[in-house]
Formats: sequence, C-alpha cells, structure tokens
Amino acid sequence: MKTFTKSVMMLAVVAACVSFASCGNAGAEKAKADSIAAAKAADSIAAAEAAAAAAAAAAADTTAAAADTAAAAQ
Repeated sequence: MKTFTKSVMMLAVVAACVSFASCGNAGAEKAKADSIAAAKAADSIAAAEAAAAAAAAAAADTTAAAADTAAAAQ
C-alpha cells in the first residue's frame, strides 16, 4: 500500500511539473504581444498628434495670411 501511495503522489508531481512546463511560455508570448501592441498604439498616437499639429500650423498660417491681406487692404 505504501508503494502505491508513493506512486500516485509521484504521478501527481510529474503531472503538475508537465502542466507548469507546457504553460510557462504563454505568459512571455502574451507580454511580447502586449508590448508590440503598446508600441503600435504609441506610434499611431504620435502620428495623430503630428497631424493635428500640422493642421493647427496650417490654420495659423491661413489666419496670418488673412490678417496680412486685411492690413494691406486698409
């Protein structure tokens, strides 16, 4: 009976080790995918901010040109 109990416990330990080993890499892969997604999001945010800054600069140029035209007309 004692040998049977040892065998069952050893089988349980081996099963636990195999399950930890097979699922251990999933966390690293998920972290890598998350960091890539975060980098893509940061890039798209930077591109949107650059486009907004360019639009604001264009609007400021248009406003300045309109002010110059109005001043020249007077």
